Amino acid sequence: MRTSLTRSRTRLQTGLAVAGIGLLASYLVVRSKTAQAETENPPRGKFVEVDGVRLHYLERGSGPVLVLLHGNGVVANDFEYSGLMSQLSGRYRVIAFDRPGYGYSERPRSTVWTPDAQARLLHHALQEIGVDSAIVLGHSWGTMVALAMGLQVPDFVRGLVLLSGYYYPTLRLDVPLVAQPAIPIIGDLMRHTVTPLVSRLLWPLLCKRVFAPMLVSERFKQLSPWMALRPKQLRASGAEAALMIPAAMSLSKRIEQLRVPVEIITGTQDKIVKPATHSERLHEELQAEGKSSTLYLQPGVGHMVHYSEPERVASAVDAIAAQVGEPIGMRSPQAEALARASESGV
Repeated sequence: MRTSLTRSRTRLQTGLAVAGIGLLASYLVVRSKTAQAETENPPRGKFVEVDGVRLHYLERGSGPVLVLLHGNGVVANDFEYSGLMSQLSGRYRVIAFDRPGYGYSERPRSTVWTPDAQARLLHHALQEIGVDSAIVLGHSWGTMVALAMGLQVPDFVRGLVLLSGYYYPTLRLDVPLVAQPAIPIIGDLMRHTVTPLVSRLLWPLLCKRVFAPMLVSERFKQLSPWMALRPKQLRASGAEAALMIPAAMSLSKRIEQLRVPVEIITGTQDKIVKPATHSERLHEELQAEGKSSTLYLQPGVGHMVHYSEPERVASAVDAIAAQVGEPIGMRSPQAEALARASESGV
C-alpha cells in the first residue's frame, strides 16, 4: 500500500513538473512572438489620452469626419487592409480607433467596457482631438459601440453605417470558449501560455469562417496573427464575447430612441451573425418606428462585407453625408444663410 501511494505521488509530481515546464515554455514562446509582432508592427497612428485611458487611432484625409470602429479580434488597421480608408479619405477626414484593449489602445480592468462605456470614451476622445460631429461606421462588435454613441449623443453623431452587426440577444454557443481568456486567474494564465498557441494553429480556420463562403481576402492577410493573439488583445476579445448578449439586450431595448439616419449592410451568407435575426430585424424595427433606415443585403457575401463590398460601404457613407448635409462648421457663409432660411421656413 505504501509503495502504491509513493508511486502515485511520484507520478503526480512528475506530471506537475512536466506541466509546469510546458507552461513555462509556452509563456516564453508567446512573449517572444508578442515582442516580435509589436516590433514588426509598430503604432502607425496618433495617441490621445482621455478619461485616464490612452487610445491609438489612425487618421487620413480631410473633410467631414467619418469614424470607423472595428470588430472583435482585429485592429483599426483592418479598415486600411480592406481598402476602405483609402477609398474614403479623398472626401472625408477618416478616423479609425483601436478600440479599448485592441492594437495599441489601453483597456483598464477597473472598467467594464460595454458598448456604452466605449461610446462615451470615444466620444470624449473625438472631442479632445477637435471633432464636433461625425458619421460613425461600425463593423460586427463595433456596430454596438456605434449604436450606443448614436443613442448617447445624437447631436454629435450625424448618421450610422452598420456592417454585419449583432443587435439582438440570441444564443451563441461560441461564447463560453471565446470568453475564456477574460476569466480571472485561469484566463490570465491561459492567455499568456496555451491559448495564443492553440489559436495560432486554428487561425486559418477562423479566417476562413469569417470570410465564408468567399475566399479569405489577400488584403486581410496583412494583419499579423500574432498582433491579434497577444495576451492583452485576447483578454479584450474574451471580455467582449462575454458581454455580447447582455450588451445586445440593453441596446435593443432602446432602439426606438434612435434619432439618426442609419444605413445597414450585411452579407446574405454571413456565418457569424444571421442577417434575418439581426440586420433585417433592426431595419424593420426602425422603419416601423418611422426612422430613417436603408438595408443592403449583399448576395453570396459573408461577415467581412467591407472587404468584399467596399464600394457599397462607401456609397452608404456618401448617402448619409448627402442626407444630413455639410457639418455646420464646414459650411460657407452662403450655405449657412440658406440653411437658416430653410429652417425658418423663409
